[in-house]
Formats: sequence, structure tokens, C-alpha cells
Amino acid sequence: MRRARRQFGNPTVQAERTRDVDVAGWVDGLRRNGRDAVRALARTPGFTATVVLTLALGIGANSAVFSALDAVLLRPLPFPDGDRLVQLRQTQGRTSVTNIAPVRLKEWNQLNSTFEAITGYYMEDVSETSGDLPESVRRAWVTPRFLEVWGVAPARGRGVIAAEHTEGGPRAVLIRDRYWRVRLGADPHVLDKTVRIGSDVFPIVGVMPASVLFPDRDVDLWFPGQMGTKLSQVRYAMWYLGVGRLKPSVTLKQARDDLAAVQKALGEQYPDTDAKIGVQVTPLKETAVGDVRSSLWLLFGAVSVLLFITCTNIAALLLSRAAHRQQEISIRLSLGATRTAVAAQILTEAAVLALAGAGVGLLGAAGALAAFRAAALDLPRADEIALDGRILLYTLASAVTVAVLCGLLPAIRTARRGIAGRLGEAGRAHVSTRNRLQWLLVGAQVTLSVLLLVGAGLLVRSFQELWRVDPGFETGHVLSFRVSATWAETAEYERLIQRIDHTIKELRALPGVDAAAATGLSLPGVPTNFEATFELVEARGDTAHRMVTEARFVSPHYFATMRIPVLEGELCRGWRSLNAEDGEMMVNRAFARRYLSDWPSPIGLHLGQLDSTLPPNRIVGVVADARERGLDRDPGPTVYRCLNAPDPTPYFLVRTSAEPLAIAQAVRLKMKELEPLRSVYDIAPLEERIDEAFTENRLRTMLLVFFAMTALALACVGLYGTLSYIVSLRRREVGLRLALGARRRDIIEQFLKQGLKVVGLACLCGLALSFAFTRLLAGMLYGVSPSDPVTLSTVVGLVLAVAALAALVPAVRAALVEPMQVLREE
Repeated sequence: MRRARRQFGNPTVQAERTRDVDVAGWVDGLRRNGRDAVRALARTPGFTATVVLTLALGIGANSAVFSALDAVLLRPLPFPDGDRLVQLRQTQGRTSVTNIAPVRLKEWNQLNSTFEAITGYYMEDVSETSGDLPESVRRAWVTPRFLEVWGVAPARGRGVIAAEHTEGGPRAVLIRDRYWRVRLGADPHVLDKTVRIGSDVFPIVGVMPASVLFPDRDVDLWFPGQMGTKLSQVRYAMWYLGVGRLKPSVTLKQARDDLAAVQKALGEQYPDTDAKIGVQVTPLKETAVGDVRSSLWLLFGAVSVLLFITCTNIAALLLSRAAHRQQEISIRLSLGATRTAVAAQILTEAAVLALAGAGVGLLGAAGALAAFRAAALDLPRADEIALDGRILLYTLASAVTVAVLCGLLPAIRTARRGIAGRLGEAGRAHVSTRNRLQWLLVGAQVTLSVLLLVGAGLLVRSFQELWRVDPGFETGHVLSFRVSATWAETAEYERLIQRIDHTIKELRALPGVDAAAATGLSLPGVPTNFEATFELVEARGDTAHRMVTEARFVSPHYFATMRIPVLEGELCRGWRSLNAEDGEMMVNRAFARRYLSDWPSPIGLHLGQLDSTLPPNRIVGVVADARERGLDRDPGPTVYRCLNAPDPTPYFLVRTSAEPLAIAQAVRLKMKELEPLRSVYDIAPLEERIDEAFTENRLRTMLLVFFAMTALALACVGLYGTLSYIVSLRRREVGLRLALGARRRDIIEQFLKQGLKVVGLACLCGLALSFAFTRLLAGMLYGVSPSDPVTLSTVVGLVLAVAALAALVPAVRAALVEPMQVLREE
């Protein structure tokens, strides 16, 4: 035993060393630190509640925005191997992108070597007449290999068989799970049911799984398209939007090169129809997301900045808390505690606060997501936004990061200071002037707040400028709606034109209706972009007279309905047929000035559209400029073709003398009287539609304003807390100065200058950062430059004013110190 003691030393010391490297010891230490942290935080409930709520705001907002970003941009499409799905279009020339001819889609399917399968679809809004009243329903006509491309199988029943894709073959329809549950009450005998469209009946052969979310999520029915008809062999009949599934390990470039080679061979085989046709291959996810990508990344960047401001704010609070606990920490160090143990205790307290804040923040994020989904119904994949395991892991990671960022500085600073210095400070009237770290944190908060405020201010100013513009037409008192129809009606185009003309005539005869018209493709003032290339027939062959312009299809009474004045010439007449040689068109003033200024008058000139089968039309009038393609775009050159039926379901516009919705029922009754098997749908005032078109912009602006104002509030709280802490440290100094005759006004002025000096420098840094940041906003602004002086000066003035108020309270408190009381304490 003596030899063992001599060789190994004191058994108690060896036991302690063994426990130090034991895992159970680490766990026990962590448990003990956690318990002590909870007890310490419970003794300061005000401080703890403030920190937890602040962290909940930062972490909750960050998790909510990340969940939207994850659902819309990061997750693959809700199909097996969704990243291998691509959208296929055919191109004609440099500017025209069109759908695909059925026969060409079939050839691409047969001749390619990089796709597992290619399918196509097109959609139409029709009337389901299975119930007592016609109801609008959206259906898609699909080509063979439809289910193979999407990689799914019906949850009930079967898919479409080859015979159902042939002319004269058996009828069939696949229905969506939502349609089965809502319209058919989840009837288990659904395969014995039928769907009635107009006067036609189709047997249900299958029900798609609930997880299948078609690119157009309003589609409830899928019908087999007939591929063997005479019309489907016409190479210029462009019907289908193509979707392909890439083979494993095939890149997008390989697929593009492969289909381009296939189409080049078809161009050599069919030079008249295919020589100028190209292929566009785009990841389906990109087309599904659209233009919302930049908005989501902007919001995520803003909310991440807010989270960083939250961390700096909490770090400053923890630094102040650690400074007030100097005596406690000194006693612990004097009793043998190591600096590592002290730092671990402070980090544990930060971790407890961060986890509590994350838990409360998740509750707030759940409510925020519900409000976000309600406010952003048009956001792509909005129904997939939810709190799930990925978001919980992200929130946990955020909490750990926050704990490290918030607790590291106080822990290091506390552990580095010596015992003697602490005990000495605890026993004398020592005034510490080294508070650079606290002021640095305040400056960082203000800098980032200015950055967010500048971005939010520019978006607000942009919205103000947008709603001040003159659209060039009157948006009020206009009701818009559509009437169900099928693409099969285009086989008798003259009859389709006559039907729409008759509908317009009957609508104009309704009481309270001042005018009525039809327009295709999109509504005026709603953002869209449908460009076409025209050439002047009178200067044919001269490429300088080729004109890229906005092209719209309208009925002749469109201009009276929208109150767009005719400046020159006369109003056009409607086409009697699609290929009418005497077709007429109108152009706007911007078109006449840009392309026809060399001619004495545009009236009587003829325009022909390149890469189109439509005949040239004669210009009969010039109208005023209107913001047809969106209020946020200046009026550009526009050609109006006076054709009321560019597709079977154009928009009808009815100008009323009263509120638009007041005649909605009269419109429905009139349409039921005229065509009882059709349904009126998508009915809303034009003003409401234009307003909804900018929902994404409005939501982006509101959220950025909220984040910016929250950041400013946190920065001011940080300034208030730091200045209050400094005032408490210099309380004896202030009392002594007052006792020696200093004026209270000078005391207030001194502390105000100290705070505003830091804020002023931070504002300059924030403005410098904003010049780089606002370049990212340039594409989102209208009528405002990224360096708008009004916005920048307003932001700086707001920050200085709010900071002055935040600094005034502790400054006044310092000036109101009673000198005798302080000296007695000394």
C-alpha cells in the first residue's frame, strides 16, 4: 500500500482526476450548470422575460420565413425524384415561346435519348353539370405516358389505357383526391360514378393520390387526349405544354442538346413548319416558383439580420448582467472555481435563455405561418408551408447558434478578469470607463437597423409612387368574369366569335350596365408580358421595320368600356373569322411614335405578325397609351387585334353605373338564361384584381417594414440599456460633479452626446452598407432610385430621433441624482 501510494500519489486526487475525464462527470456538470442557471435566471424574472421574448421574436420570425423558403425553394416538387422533371416548350424566333404541336410532342418522345418519358397537357375551364346547377371545374387533357412522367399511380382504380387515347375510343376520367372528397363525399364506390361535363358523361376510372399536386393546382380532372385525330397531325397546331422526366444522371445541358438535335432533324425533314422551331428546356421547379425567389431570399436575409441584431442586443444585456455579478464571480473564483467553470456557467445561462426563446418563438411562428398562408394565397406552393421536423431542427440549430453568439463574449470577458481586480472593484468607488465593447454592440445594432430601414423605406416609397400613376384607363366600376367553354369550340371559330359577340350584346342590355367588352390572355393593369414581332407590310423585307411590341386581343367596345380615348382614326370592327383578310387593329400612341413616325399617318398601314398564321391586318385607329401590362410598367408599344375570342374563355369586362358586384347576380341569371350548361366563374371587380396582382409586393414590403421597425426598437433598447449601465457605473462621479457645482443640464447633454455620437457613426456605416444592399432591390422598385435622398434622410432622421428619446431617459435619471445621498453611500 505504501509503495502504491508512493507511486500513484494521493488516492483522493487520483479519484477526482478520474471523475474529471469520466463522461458521467461531464453530464453531471452539465446538469448542475443547468440547474444553477435556471435558479439564477429565476431570481431576475424581469431580465429573463425580456431576453426570452426578444429571442422569441428573432428566432420565431427567422423560423417562419425559413419555413416558407424551405417549402417554396428548397424542397423538391411533391413527385418522386421531382428534381428530374423539366418543362418543355417550343420556340419560334427569338421572342416567341409557344406550346407544342401534338405530333411534334410524339416525335420528341420517340426520338430522344435522354428522357425516360415525355408527356403533355393543356387545360380548360368547363362546366360540370352533375349537380343541380353548373359549376366551374378545371380539367387537363393529357397525352400518353402521363403517369409515367409524374412517377405516380392512382390511389384507387387505374390509369388511362392506350385505347382511351385513340379517336372514337372509350371515355375515361381521372379525378383528384380533393374532388373525390369534396364533390363526391369520399364515396368508396367512386369507380361506379361518372362526371358530367356539359351534356357529355365520362366514367371515373381512377382517383389520384392526395400527395399529387399538379403544376396548376386548380386542376381537378384529367382526361385522355386523343392523339390520332386529323387535327392532331397538323404541325402548326400548338396545344400542349410539355413535361419530361430525365433519365438518372442526365444533366440539363445534355437534355437540351439532345432535344435540339432531334428538332434540327425534324426541321430538315419538315422545313416549311419546323425549320425555325427550337426547344426550351427548363427545370419544372423554376417554372413553379416563378419570380417569387428573389422576394423570399430578400425576406430571409432581412430576418437573418434581425436575428443578428437580437443576438447583439442580448449579448449587451448579458455583459451588463455579468458586470453586476462581479462580486459573486470573484467569490467563486476565490473559493477555487476555474475560469472555464465560470465561463461554462455563463454559456449555460445563455443556452437556457436561447432554448426558452426558441420554444416561445416556435409558437409564434406557427401563428405567423397561418397568417402568412392566408395573406399569400397566390404564392407558389403556399399550401406546403408548415412547421415540420426540418423546421424544428433549423430552430434548434438557430438556438444553439444564438446561445454561442450571445454568451461567448460575456463568458470570455468574465473569465479573463482576475480575482484581485474584481474584489478591489467591489470594495471601492471605482469608475470603469472601458465600455467600448458595449458601445460596439450598440453601433452594430444601429448600423443593421439603418440597413433594414433603408430597404423598407424604398419599398414603401415605391408603393406610394405606384399607386399615384395614371393607368391610362378607368379601373373603377368594372366587373370582370369568365364563362366556361372548351377548346373543341375553336374548331368552328366563326360560331365561337358569334357566341361571344351575342353575350357582349346581351350584357350591354342589362340595367345598370354602361358598356361591355371582352379581352383575352389577361386583364388590363394586371402584370403580364405577351410580346410578338410584327413587320410593316408596306416595307416588307426591310428588317429595320420589324417591331417587337405588346400584343392584345380585344373586342371593339373594349376602348369604350375601359375609357381609353381614340386619338386618331376610328374604332375597329370585330373579325368575322379567324383568317379574315379584312381584319382590323388599333395601335397605341407609343407604337405610332416609335415605329411609324416616318409615315404621314399610321391609318391604313398593314401589320403582319412574324411566325404566325394570322393574316396581316389594317391599322384603323390610334388610341391613348395605357398601362396594359401592369401598373408598375410604363406604357410600351401595343397592338390591339380586334378579335374577341383569342381563346374560348376570354375575360368579360362590364362597366357599371353602381358598384360592380351589385350586378353580379344579374350577370349570372342572364348567362343561365342564354346558356344554361355554362357557368360564370372567376368573377371580381377589376380594381380588386389589380390590387391582388401586387399581393406579393405588398406582403414583402409589410414584412420588411415590420422587421426594420423591430430592429430599430431593439437597437434603441440596446442603447437605453447600455447608457443606463454606464450611468449606474458613474453614479458617484455624477454626484460628486453636482456637489462641486455642475449644472444638471450639462450632465444630460454629456450623456446624450455620448449616445448620439455612437448612433451618428452607426448611421453613416448603415448608409454605406445600404448603397451595396439596395442594388439588390433595384428590380423591385418603381419610380424610386436605390439612393433616393428623401428615403435616406428620413431614415437617418427617424433613427436619430428615436435614439435621442432612448438616451434621454437614462441621461435625465443621471442628472436627477441627489449629491448628498451619493456621497453618504461613498
